Amino acid sequence: MLKRYLPILTWLPGYTRNDLTNDAIAAAVVTIMLIPQGMAYAMLAGLPPQAGLYAAILPLLLYAVFGTSRPLAVGPVAVVALMTAASAGAVAQAGSAEFHYAALWLALISGGLMLAMGLFRLGFIANFLSHPVISGFITAAGILIAASQLRHLLGAPIGGKTLPDLVPSLVANITSITPATVLLSAALLAFLFWSRKGAAPLLQRFGISAPVAKLLAKTALLVAVVISTLLAWGLGLERFGVAILGEIPRGLPEFGLPPVDTGLIQMLFVPAIMIAIVGYVESISIAQTLAAKKRQSVNPDNELIALGLANLGAGLSNAMPVTGGLSRTIVNYDAGVSTPAAGAMTALSIGAAIMVLTPLMYFLPRATLAAIIIVAVLSLLDFRALPRTWAYSRADGAAMAATMLFTLMMGVEMGLLAGVGLSLGLFLFRTSRPHMAVVGQVAGTEHFRNVERHEVTTDPAVFAIRVDESLYFPNARALEDRIVQALSEHPDLRHVVLQCTAVNYIDASALESLEAINTRLKDGGVTFHLSEVKGPVMDQLSRAHLLQDLTGEVFLTQFDAMAKLSPDLTRDCLGQDRCDTLLRSA
Repeated sequence: MLKRYLPILTWLPGYTRNDLTNDAIAAAVVTIMLIPQGMAYAMLAGLPPQAGLYAAILPLLLYAVFGTSRPLAVGPVAVVALMTAASAGAVAQAGSAEFHYAALWLALISGGLMLAMGLFRLGFIANFLSHPVISGFITAAGILIAASQLRHLLGAPIGGKTLPDLVPSLVANITSITPATVLLSAALLAFLFWSRKGAAPLLQRFGISAPVAKLLAKTALLVAVVISTLLAWGLGLERFGVAILGEIPRGLPEFGLPPVDTGLIQMLFVPAIMIAIVGYVESISIAQTLAAKKRQSVNPDNELIALGLANLGAGLSNAMPVTGGLSRTIVNYDAGVSTPAAGAMTALSIGAAIMVLTPLMYFLPRATLAAIIIVAVLSLLDFRALPRTWAYSRADGAAMAATMLFTLMMGVEMGLLAGVGLSLGLFLFRTSRPHMAVVGQVAGTEHFRNVERHEVTTDPAVFAIRVDESLYFPNARALEDRIVQALSEHPDLRHVVLQCTAVNYIDASALESLEAINTRLKDGGVTFHLSEVKGPVMDQLSRAHLLQDLTGEVFLTQFDAMAKLSPDLTRDCLGQDRCDTLLRSA
């Protein structure tokens, strides 16, 4: 029980010197990435840059103790930063103290929700976000993130949270573009995009091994920060309109609860739910993918607890909401991380950097951070997913397209709500019209298949139907109507057999429909039978009166049912000897 809630106890007793070396190397590389990324994502969230650095201290320490994924790198990420900006901006003016308090409450509320979900083992709630909806949301969010950075890349006062706001603002402020900022941004973007594929091969030409060159290439972010800062300081770029970061408070964050405002908390509750679910889904998908490669396990409920505590720590330390970051986690994994201790080492390194390096970041151009965000969100964009999904499933493709459209046009909250609502609506619509097949016996076998797809033999006195869905309130009436239709179409009908091969659950509404079918068939002189009922479903039915009132029987297999109700048909299909052998074995 102690290890369940304190996963650190599963790896710390066996911690070795080799683990320490691996974790220290991984922590060093991730720290180099996290310092500029943390400030960039804080800027994206509308918060001061130190909020992103603070988000890499206490949250990482908490996750190292309570997390179950060894390579997962927790901290600020682009999508959650955008959601934070949109949610906090709906209740307060960006840059105000109230805006910062709203961001802290978003971290606290989402953290509390994740912690509660983990303790009560409610991780399955995140399954209501289908993969097409998540993919569409993240792609659209990536576009909005990139568009929101145009004001920093161009040096113009471009504003807005959606494309209908951003595009007119860009057109209206086209004459306000700062040439020096544009030149700097273009150079930074060119360097960062080149470094993704060109830096490692260049380093290998100088005799550096491929794995080391790949890791060193990740320091391109730090190189961009250092060079742009030196240029801004040495050339006085601020005089030419290049916006710089300015003073960053030196020292560790102050800990404490933000001012309590019940009205503000109520307004932030729904956005915090969405941040919690999106953050958890993004984090757990990354953690499980990498765990599978190393044949390790990740406990979803423990991950909820760990992420919940990490966000509570963020809210109490003047930081921003956090979750697992894809790019940093991949770097962590490639660097050979052994345990979550690497996260704790990263946190200590970030703390030391805040104490020592923040005065050196005064001249860091905001365009540098914007360029870092643009490069980071490039991996979020998957435009080929929509046609691929549409070709496979029109319903899932429609949900994905609607999520993207609503996100781009109405913002991240409405986009996510629209995607979830449409997914659930399409699911209810699809399952309310279940596929039902009239089945017959395939000659020479004991198998029963759809009469419209296979050459089969049927008995006019027996109507055998298979329903390929669990039975619950949206589709129960559809089955009832289909059997009533068969009753009117087949005057010689004496038996109805419901094959339950695909039925995993029968709710109370469906039970009433089955009872109504049994009564209606009884009144018409027709017996009602069930076949291939699964154990859990039989357990359900045994708690009701259907089995006692059933006019027919419950058969183990469809063949057993037809062998008793239509022995001549099964004998003709199989032959006398084969039929007798099967009946004896049954």
